Amino acid sequence: MNKDILEINEIVQMAWCDKTSFDDIQALTGSTEPETISIMRRFLKPSSFRLWRKRVSGRIAKHRRKQSVKYQQALYETWE
Repeated sequence: MNKDILEINEIVQMAWCDKTSFDDIQALTGSTEPETISIMRRFLKPSSFRLWRKRVSGRIAKHRRKQSVKYQQALYETWE
């Protein structure tokens, strides 16, 4: 996990956003889901990390393969 502070900040922002899937984070930064979780654990306060994990665990929006095509297209339009 050799990432500079700007890339870590970007990963944390994307992971915190409920609309950004782990697949999108990996495509944009190269950080896998376990790496993203590890970054969040390291750089968030413990209570913030627990809140985030509770919110994203099992959530459809955090896994692209479970999202509808229409939802994915709308998401990509916002990142362009």
